[in-house]
Amino acid sequence: MGTANDSTFSHFILVGFSDQPQLERVLFAVILPAYLLTLLGNSTIILVSRLDPHLHTPMYFFLTHLSFLDLSFTSSSIPQLLYNLSGQDKTISYVGCALQLVLFLGLGGVECLLLAVMAYDRFVAVCKPLHYMVIMSPKLCVGLVSVAWSCGVANSLAMSPVTLSLPRCGRRRVDHFLCEMPALIRMACVNTAAVEGTVFVLAIGIVLSPLVFILVSYGYIVRAVLQIRSAAGRQKAFNTCGSHLTVVSLFYGNIIYMYMQPGNSSSQDQGKFLTLFYNIVTPLLNPLIYTLRNKEVKGALRRLLLGSRERREVRAGSRQTRGKLSW
Repeated sequence: MGTANDSTFSHFILVGFSDQPQLERVLFAVILPAYLLTLLGNSTIILVSRLDPHLHTPMYFFLTHLSFLDLSFTSSSIPQLLYNLSGQDKTISYVGCALQLVLFLGLGGVECLLLAVMAYDRFVAVCKPLHYMVIMSPKLCVGLVSVAWSCGVANSLAMSPVTLSLPRCGRRRVDHFLCEMPALIRMACVNTAAVEGTVFVLAIGIVLSPLVFILVSYGYIVRAVLQIRSAAGRQKAFNTCGSHLTVVSLFYGNIIYMYMQPGNSSSQDQGKFLTLFYNIVTPLLNPLIYTLRNKEVKGALRRLLLGSRERREVRAGSRQTRGKLSW
């Protein structure tokens, strides 16, 4: 029935938004600057967090990893989408499709777990402030991040081969703008109930369990904040935690909708826009929500810019001095 040659496909066709040519032009005009701003914002966070000693804290260590995840997550699919939106060619190679799927599943899983790690960091900072630096030691921070990466990669390596090996009976048209798991499952010409059940079970561990942990952590945080007598202290705690909760809501809301009901159960067009939202809008907003409105990051940027200007002035002064001496 044509299933034997499924694994030998040289390419797939990403249908994306090709049935709406006018929408494609609008999307290209919106997504390109958004992608460039995403690269700029998240790269700035990584550089500032690494270069400024004042930001060498657990919170910014985790934010650096989140920004790197957002850069990688977005770059795994947006360049291909921009290429497809800009012309008639909608193809992607089989290897490229497989790579997209592996990266999308892996990086998405890591981000779910990293948000839970960041919730624990905020819990310790608010509920046990006197022991914060002792509890959140560099060794523990590296260990937590390593666990998040390991589990996310393991989830991807478990599900990607299963998804790619489903018989497709010669079907090459992926009704999406990227090689995402639900879209690839819909292409199968066999009963996918077992695969969807496996996806659901893994989603409980990768998606729902971290979310439950985040909600429980914030339950304790809210109780601790309400006990703070200082209005300024309460406001500072709510601002810090509110940023994290905003990102959690944006990310988890879409992820849960998409992956807790894979296959044919969700609206395909709605799924495309939801995927586009958490693939470009969420990484774009994260720098603004988390740090670029943060006084510590603004101060770090100011110090780096002023320091750079001072170094240029010193070098210019040195050149002038050498010129006078030579004269």
